Amino acid sequence: MANSHSSTPSIPTTTKLVLFLLFSLVVGMASAQLSSTFYDKSCPTALSTIKSAVVSAVGKEARMGASLLRLHFHDCFVQGCDASVLLDGSSGEKSAGPNANSLRGFDVIDTIKTQVESACAGIVSCADILAVAARDSVVALGGPTWTVPLGRRDSTTSSQSAANTDLPAPTLDLAGLITAFSNKGFTTKEMVALSGSHSLGQARCIAFRTRAYNETNIDATYKTSLQSQCPSTGGDDNLSPLDVTTPNTFDNAYFTNLKNNKGLLHSDQQLFTTGGSTNAQVNSYIANRAIFRADFANAMKKMGNLSPLTGTNGQIRKNCRTIN
Repeated sequence: MANSHSSTPSIPTTTKLVLFLLFSLVVGMASAQLSSTFYDKSCPTALSTIKSAVVSAVGKEARMGASLLRLHFHDCFVQGCDASVLLDGSSGEKSAGPNANSLRGFDVIDTIKTQVESACAGIVSCADILAVAARDSVVALGGPTWTVPLGRRDSTTSSQSAANTDLPAPTLDLAGLITAFSNKGFTTKEMVALSGSHSLGQARCIAFRTRAYNETNIDATYKTSLQSQCPSTGGDDNLSPLDVTTPNTFDNAYFTNLKNNKGLLHSDQQLFTTGGSTNAQVNSYIANRAIFRADFANAMKKMGNLSPLTGTNGQIRKNCRTIN
């Protein structure tokens, strides 16, 4: 037994150290982490600049808060949180079915980018601006805050086909919603929490016409009201609030509306149906607003971590609409 290890060559200590350092470097690059202090030294005014611009925009038009929140969501669900949704071009995400004539707020992001660039050129990514603007929009309309980890970089590509495939449609049933969010790593609980973003904003008639005219699990008075705003033909762009109770305040009234069969979209009402598997969670959010706020904030933080470009991947776009 004395010679049992003699055939194994020993590795010099210096070689071991070099190998360890190389391994650590590779692992570190592979799992690059975002950091809440990313701009503290390189652009210390970045967050305050974004916040003041968002507060100004939302102050002029409350709906803009929902639009900026939606931009971040539609960005992260396609290729990850990489500002690909902001790129102009007929083959990009802007022209995809869920986004065309629907996404808005690009001008606000342009304004923020211009202001941040003048403060510290080439430092702050458009992807980070989207993530911070979404949080600041929710806060501006009475919602919870959360820490936004930073350090995302911007993509050089944008995919119309990926947007058409990956973004959940307003026509989805509960099983389809669960699958769409599960494909991005979210639990059913997180999907319901994130759906609470529909406490804010409006939807176009074309997105809820079928529900207003053909569905039965809808409050009769609410149905009549929707039909008056959304004719059976024409008026595709007529708007109705996603939360009919408090359309410009981030709260839990959205969930109470679902229990009362006043969900605007088919996909909204799917969260509360007879014997539905998510009914209990909707009820818990109705009963305890604080739980909803905490769950929403945690789910938003997780969404902001979807496949970010970090390190030397991607670029810091000078103009959010075009690659450098």
